[in-house]
Amino acid sequence: MMEKLINYTTEAFKLKFNSEPDSIFLAPGRINIIGEHVDYSDGFVLPAAIDKHICFAVKKVDNSETCTFFAKDFDDSFSFNINQKQTPVSQIWVNYLLGVFNAIQESGKKIGGLQIAFSSTIPMGSGLSSSAALECGFAFILNQIFDLNLTKKELALIGQKSEHTFVGVKCGIMDQFASVFGKEHQVIMLDCNSLEHQYFEANLEGYSLVLFDSCVKHTHLTSGYNDRRKDVDKGKKILWEKFPEIEKFRDFSFSMLDEVRAEIGETSYKRCLYLLKEIKRVEKAAKALAEGDVKYLGELLTETHSGLSTEFEVSCEELDFMVKETLKEKGVSGARIMGGGFGGCSINLIKDENVDEVIKNISLKYKTDFNIEMKVYRVKISDGINEYKRNEFVI
Repeated sequence: MMEKLINYTTEAFKLKFNSEPDSIFLAPGRINIIGEHVDYSDGFVLPAAIDKHICFAVKKVDNSETCTFFAKDFDDSFSFNINQKQTPVSQIWVNYLLGVFNAIQESGKKIGGLQIAFSSTIPMGSGLSSSAALECGFAFILNQIFDLNLTKKELALIGQKSEHTFVGVKCGIMDQFASVFGKEHQVIMLDCNSLEHQYFEANLEGYSLVLFDSCVKHTHLTSGYNDRRKDVDKGKKILWEKFPEIEKFRDFSFSMLDEVRAEIGETSYKRCLYLLKEIKRVEKAAKALAEGDVKYLGELLTETHSGLSTEFEVSCEELDFMVKETLKEKGVSGARIMGGGFGGCSINLIKDENVDEVIKNISLKYKTDFNIEMKVYRVKISDGINEYKRNEFVI
């Protein structure tokens, strides 16, 4: 699959620019094993880079003031003058890239002319962070080719800044961090505030991670997300008034939350209860993964789905159906909604020998009940952004 993407992107570059690229770069999408909505509540997340990529074919053009992108999948091009100040444009995909260039330009670092063609196997709009791969992939390319001496952490923050300033999405840091810092067969336990992180082996022998895309996105994603933030903030405010000695939200105990239950109201109580439980689940899940305890990891994933559905209330009829039916299937260790909610994918932990049967059964049930063709993505945990060179990677 990767060789096919590399060849496809290289051919696109040759057709567009009538020359061979100098370099090939691969930027992965990501999954989050567990840890939803805790990134803004002093919690941990457990992401990993996956074997779905954006491939960039790149050529440095000496004595040129122009950078040209060719998005093969959109059959669309864009060029800009590297010496001018950049502003957002109408082509949305371009803004992810211009925002990166702008952030580096503002830091005073010098960049020369480039020709870039890119193509992707990351399904767009599926919650696998194609945007972070695009941003951070370009930042990585500029860092490598022009010797900018930026750290991996700086590359992730540049990607996030691009999305904030040029795209207008106030995303967290998890997606960019996973794309840059990913390691094959390892997950990252990340504190989204301090960016402190540690790696855990992903011992999933005999099991596969399979994503079922519901192909629905309900319109109240943004408003629903903002409402949850308000509910949580209300609970946090009263918790800190009552227990000012606590430094981080994750350090509040369940008994402390119970003490303010009447004061914060049932809705805020449920939201905060989910978050405190989820933060603890992330730590348990990292340990379960490292120890190869797939059964317990699956139980934690399923608990998370229950919490997202009943306590945080960000699931939807389609995803609840999908998860419920998947958990009835033979060989399924756990299943849950993945991402912000109100649509998107479920992540499923399935015994290798049962994967095909589960996919067949759930696809049929989903089609029967909702008249929607479910999409399926089989993923493996892979390395972060790298330069491809003769079957070896420069990371």
